[in-house]
Amino acid sequence: MFGRNKVAMIVAEFLGTATLTSVVLTMVYAPSGGYPSFFVAAGVGLVLVAVTLALGRVSGAQLNPAITIGMWSARLVKTLPAIVYIAAQLLGGVVAYALFSYFTKGNFPATGKFDSHILVAEAVGTFVFSLGWAAAAYQKYETGKAAATVGVSLMLGVIIASVASAGLLNPAIALGAKNWVWGTYVLGPVLGSVIGFNLYALLFAPKETLAEEGAVILGESLATAQPRMVKSVGKAAKRRR
Repeated sequence: MFGRNKVAMIVAEFLGTATLTSVVLTMVYAPSGGYPSFFVAAGVGLVLVAVTLALGRVSGAQLNPAITIGMWSARLVKTLPAIVYIAAQLLGGVVAYALFSYFTKGNFPATGKFDSHILVAEAVGTFVFSLGWAAAAYQKYETGKAAATVGVSLMLGVIIASVASAGLLNPAIALGAKNWVWGTYVLGPVLGSVIGFNLYALLFAPKETLAEEGAVILGESLATAQPRMVKSVGKAAKRRR
């Protein structure tokens, strides 16, 4: 059964992704929206900072299937939690669209088609974003520093990608915005995230954190994680005796 903490983690990913998607829909697709790309980028960056401060210690505030897959490829998240997180994130995108449609009393048709420029733009933008995320995860930033790092990284990634794409950098937002195109707004962010996390692990991550797995919680220092590991090893040794 799911304990309270596990339920909280899933709900945090759902609510955080729904909030992020709602802001994008409002700023881009609402009748009063249509803001320039810089303001959209700044808006989603600030939202990510706020959500990370609020929920980062609960679930890690990944809020993005591409980020979760990138972390999984770098062994920062285990397989089952990654699957559950992705499901919660995608559901958050769908619910955000349903709420947006209710508020605007209408809906918009599915759009988008394959375009290599969009694919590359989404991949490069998410690569930049994932480098910031990887720094926060591997360097064990405290929550405030982690929130600022991932928020600014997302803003920069959106600005870069918006030259040739919508700058979504998130398959869950693409689903909510009816831009679910496998070859662009899904594949692009996933490729960028996988490359970003693994490149950071290969070249920049501290050696002592490379052996750890499941480090999904931002703001949790290595000093607090190690005692739990030691206790677990000690208990296992006692049972073997």
